[in-house]
Amino acid sequence: MAKGMVCAPQPEAVEAGAMVLKSGGNAVDAAIATALVQTTVDPFMSGIAGFGSMHVYLPDFETHQCLDFHARAPLGVKEDMWLDKLLHECEDGFGFILEGRVNEVGYQSIATPESLRAYDTALKKWGTKSLAEVIQPAIEYAANGWMIRPHVRRFWEQVEPGGRVEHIEYLRGSPATAKIYLNADGSMKPMGGVITNTDMAKTYSRIAKAGADDFYEGEIASKIVADMEANGGLITAEDLKKAGPEDTELLWTDYRGYQIASSPPPGGGIMVLEMLNILENFDLAGMGLNSPEYIRTVAEAMKIATVDKDKHVGDPRFVDIPLDMLLSKDYAKKMADKIKSGEKTHVPRFQKGEDQKETTHLCTVDAQGNCVTMTHSLGMPSGVTTEGLGFVYNGCMGVFDPRPGMTGSLAPGKSRFTSMAPSMVFKDGKPMLLIGAPGGTYIAMGVLQGILNVIDHGMDAQQAVSAPRFSATSDIIEIVNRIPRFVQAELEADGYKFRRYPLNFHFAGVHAIRLTEKGMDGGADPGRDGMALAV
Repeated sequence: MAKGMVCAPQPEAVEAGAMVLKSGGNAVDAAIATALVQTTVDPFMSGIAGFGSMHVYLPDFETHQCLDFHARAPLGVKEDMWLDKLLHECEDGFGFILEGRVNEVGYQSIATPESLRAYDTALKKWGTKSLAEVIQPAIEYAANGWMIRPHVRRFWEQVEPGGRVEHIEYLRGSPATAKIYLNADGSMKPMGGVITNTDMAKTYSRIAKAGADDFYEGEIASKIVADMEANGGLITAEDLKKAGPEDTELLWTDYRGYQIASSPPPGGGIMVLEMLNILENFDLAGMGLNSPEYIRTVAEAMKIATVDKDKHVGDPRFVDIPLDMLLSKDYAKKMADKIKSGEKTHVPRFQKGEDQKETTHLCTVDAQGNCVTMTHSLGMPSGVTTEGLGFVYNGCMGVFDPRPGMTGSLAPGKSRFTSMAPSMVFKDGKPMLLIGAPGGTYIAMGVLQGILNVIDHGMDAQQAVSAPRFSATSDIIEIVNRIPRFVQAELEADGYKFRRYPLNFHFAGVHAIRLTEKGMDGGADPGRDGMALAV
């Protein structure tokens, strides 16, 4: 029987984490080794200059909490500095289109880089291995090369329908980025081609020797600040020095006799829990998975949670969030009664656009029962690489609201909302499901459906992450191509609008590990390139 497991969207990263478990490391060691390889082999989905949320259940340390490392607006921002550039809001409410795309690509799109300090902090608090040890596989992939996988290539080719920049612009975001990821003539490298990144290998080797603090206050920090100053970036030495993760308390709810824990604001766990509370008032299993009534009911819960998020949820240091109301069973019943009455929730938007989803996820379990589920990201990659350093910076400024006085408005040191929802499900005090996903605002919706698939529909982890999904973060219900057209037609007759995608797997890239009395099983979203590997 397997004693441990790693699940993630990249085989190389999964292998690195599994090898750490095999060598005696714990779930935290494996998680950070996995994450660091992800930053190498999925460099536009995650990076050491990114952000994230790490949900840990560690019996060995009598700890169950989140280590949140959300990106923050640089200290030099002003609330109205982009107001005159505003064109429209993304359709699902996760980002804004500005003239000149200054919040999407380039130096002003970069928020504080948080990931590396969080990885180091986690290892020092709960790991058994050092950062210098677990970063070695990432160094080897950067120096020796990694193959371009189907999902990586598809992301590079993607053209956003809602006015976002074509994704190739991320690869052209700075000369140092283009040098690594494009051919000399500016064309894309082919799927199966090998990318080496000697600059990243040198940077990671320096981190292994000098420690993570070098990135924030040492030689690497000096290079970052000099590049920002030379190119109009907002990040300063003070921003780097103040970067660091926070220990946060989890949010909880009960659902059909299970206990679900998820990440607090400005993360998206509150949306997952609110939707579960609403849906507990319905016989979802009796409706049948993805029947017309099932889709209508779940989609309405999604829209209600989206409206509540837009109104109330942001950085709790800046926004007074009514957690008690949003997680109240009484409030959930009132919302369920609205759905039962046939009322359709309207999701207001400032014009129309489209979101992007540049994130990755991992789950690890070790033989002692320590569990980690972590989502980490670049938000939207800025496309910027400092010459000689090799890593791409986050582009998290694209999510802040350029309009003053809003929940998500710009403010110095403020964290942006993210739908990240690394979650765990417990039964009788024992973890039975680790789950999370990349996917922008689709994250909460994908995690929700994964949990429902396990609890309400009795699926194992792979079945749960593979079943057809849908999403409703606007007045349009988005569906994958495996949901039958006759189901769509019945709901259209009731006045619902749909957008069908040609993809069979979409709306977050859900990854999960299920723990049972008979052992554990893992599920890697078939829409990504990853796997679950038992040790």
